[in-house]
Amino acid sequence: MKYNRKLLTACLFFLPAVVPVNAQQITGTPGSPSATTTIDGKQLPAPDPKFGGVIKENAAQSKPWWAPRVVPPKGAPNVLLIMTDDVGFGAPSTFGGVIPTPALDRITKAGLRYTQFHSTSLCSPTRAALITGRNHHSAGFGVISEQSTGFPGYNSIIAKDIATIGEILKENGYATSWFGKDHNTPTFTASQAGPFDQWPIGMGFEYFYGFVGGDTSQWEPNLFRNTTAIYPYVGKPGWNLTTAMADDAIEWLNEINQIDPSKPFFCYYVPGGTHAPHHPTPEWVKKISDMHLFDKGWNALRDTIFENQKRLGVIPQDAKLTPWPDNLLKTWDQLTADEKKMFIRQVDVYAAYLAYSDYEIGRVIQAVEDMGKLDNTLIIYISGDNGSSAEGQLIGTPNEVAMFNGVQVPVEDQLKYFYDVWGSDRTYNHMAVGWTWAFDTPFTWTKQIASHFGGTRQGVAISWPSHIKDAGGTRNQFHHIIDIVPTILEVTGIPAPAVVNGIPQRPMEGVSMAYTFDKANADVPSRHHTQYFEMMGDHALYHDGWIASTKVIRPPWEVIGPVNQDPFNNVTWELYDLSKDWTQDNDVVAANPEKLKELKALFLEEARNYDVLPLDATVATRLVAPRPNITAGRSEFTYTRPMTGIPQGDSPLLLNCSYTVSADVEIAEGGAEGMILTSGGRFGGYGFYLLKGKPVFLWNLVDLKRIRRPGGALARQTRRGV
Repeated sequence: MKYNRKLLTACLFFLPAVVPVNAQQITGTPGSPSATTTIDGKQLPAPDPKFGGVIKENAAQSKPWWAPRVVPPKGAPNVLLIMTDDVGFGAPSTFGGVIPTPALDRITKAGLRYTQFHSTSLCSPTRAALITGRNHHSAGFGVISEQSTGFPGYNSIIAKDIATIGEILKENGYATSWFGKDHNTPTFTASQAGPFDQWPIGMGFEYFYGFVGGDTSQWEPNLFRNTTAIYPYVGKPGWNLTTAMADDAIEWLNEINQIDPSKPFFCYYVPGGTHAPHHPTPEWVKKISDMHLFDKGWNALRDTIFENQKRLGVIPQDAKLTPWPDNLLKTWDQLTADEKKMFIRQVDVYAAYLAYSDYEIGRVIQAVEDMGKLDNTLIIYISGDNGSSAEGQLIGTPNEVAMFNGVQVPVEDQLKYFYDVWGSDRTYNHMAVGWTWAFDTPFTWTKQIASHFGGTRQGVAISWPSHIKDAGGTRNQFHHIIDIVPTILEVTGIPAPAVVNGIPQRPMEGVSMAYTFDKANADVPSRHHTQYFEMMGDHALYHDGWIASTKVIRPPWEVIGPVNQDPFNNVTWELYDLSKDWTQDNDVVAANPEKLKELKALFLEEARNYDVLPLDATVATRLVAPRPNITAGRSEFTYTRPMTGIPQGDSPLLLNCSYTVSADVEIAEGGAEGMILTSGGRFGGYGFYLLKGKPVFLWNLVDLKRIRRPGGALARQTRRGV
């Protein structure tokens, strides 16, 4: 057989884009304390190896033997997986926005920019799919945990037959960590009583520093280190979680590197930015405000972003800008002067939060370079876990809790009471929907909407300097959040396990994106052929360049109101040929009835395969639906020692019921003041406390009204206050 000498020579010098899965690799003398080995990864944890020494009656005649330490395949990269929160496709500068995001720009310039990558359209679901490589319903997160219901696709429980990427990499020798938002711990297991199998440390992440739930104050967060509540902000004015989280991640990275430089790390870095509340530091607010990025309003902003996107090549030159929804949102010219002033303040703070979050991400990336490890670190930076959020309502809000209760704060009151403190610890703020729509340019709709790309299209950048050589390249293949885990496994040379902790595993449902790393594959068709989308009844089906989408019935800023009780049948379908219509601008359903029929049938097949059924379009109803709770069935709760940080899901619920609160207190000479019991805080909840020697019970109605019920004065002795 003859060989092509030139081809053979080229192959010898070709550096593969992935670490190949090799046979077992052993270093050192087997049985010695320094020996290491890779594992085949089919069963995790790997079975204990057979003892290889010699045992006689006495140690002098015996030979000791140590099991080798498990390590990843040779050359396996470090992995830094980054995802921001509630960032629309058109918000960051990297994808045409006006908000500076130099860290995202840096990864793009060093690697690849992906223009057709998709989320699920909502927080928890996207995050469950991201860390498992399975569709969000398969992973139990058809909706956020706060809306969970008793169906397999909606119970907010990642089943034991779905191991996370943290678990897989940990058992293959990686150091694993999770920083920031954990929205994948069920609300009913989020207290210090556990169980902790659904917390990060129970899902394969050896170290966790972050908050549990959908959002938190960046000034006074619901913060945990592993499973211990911590309060590092107490007594530290100006402390902000966005910076503190980066500091902690940098500390962890350096600690691992100094203790064992040979051990690769997997760092899952997911800050709260830019989910409400928007809490940047005053310095960042001033920096962005001084740039006057938004003075011309949201319609002009949309035009600017669209022009930038074409200039950068992140949308095709023939792409159409979808129309402004005049039937839903005012144009900028229709606003009053007061509205414009308030809305610019809202968006300046939002933009500052995005720029600030990206800056701190940049510090973490720089720390990897400072350790000398950037060259062999795979960095995946996903801009947003869904589209920009419309949960601020039409006029924005100083308190997101008010929005979830269907309460609007008039612009006049926002200007009077909140303008100067917007973004501080005195607000739980969100912006008007007009800005949200603009940040999802060039698409329609927003977060929560799974049928249209405004809710699901995310900008992504991936770098791996030692292997991705098409620096600054663009990739337009269709991909989805479930493709990230298969990509990480392929590049590390680690297979998806067949069995974890004795439980057979479901197959991966995503496909690897590693084929796109090679410049020769820059324009090849996507290997992700079919993908369903569904969120709160709104649904769609993508297949090889076509997408069938249901028409949006409920604008996502309307959380209370009539509900579609038959979201499977009572819908209007739209159809888009994405090969000619990149932005879902031209509905061609009338001309292609057979194609629609094909895609509708395919959606039903996917829905049955991945636990999507039953469809449910309710929103607020599910927030208060019954679900497992350690307080269920209890009518009396006794607390004898000080406690803080019990989540509402695991504490007494006083809504829609009669209740009595009693406390045995000691009144010191001269009187006493202080909190006895409280749930919630500045932005809503209740409190029972002593003030000037008198017991007071107070309901805080979303920071807009406080109902106080004072009692009589207590004498100096042990008394029971009711």
